[in-house]
Amino acid sequence: MDKQPCVYILSSGQNGTLYIGVTSDLIKRVWEHKYHVVPGFTEHYEVHALVWYELHDTMESAIRREKNLKKWNRAWKKRLICLTNPDWKDLYSETLK
Repeated sequence: MDKQPCVYILSSGQNGTLYIGVTSDLIKRVWEHKYHVVPGFTEHYEVHALVWYELHDTMESAIRREKNLKKWNRAWKKRLICLTNPDWKDLYSETLK
């Protein structure tokens, strides 16, 4: 996967903690979360499974989408994830292809 603006959701499990982020390099950023390169929320709550992502043409549209998703309630976020990833599997290895 080439660098491209992207919004993503990480999870600690189906009923666990969710984290929404934005990046221009999904593979690198998720790797940083998985291996606790930058201390913070995802390290503290062990949130590192990539369960959803959405590619964007511009960083501006990705940031708008991220801000919008952060306002959603948990049920809406879970429904969004289940639309494309009903088993909540970690999609990280698929992004490496």
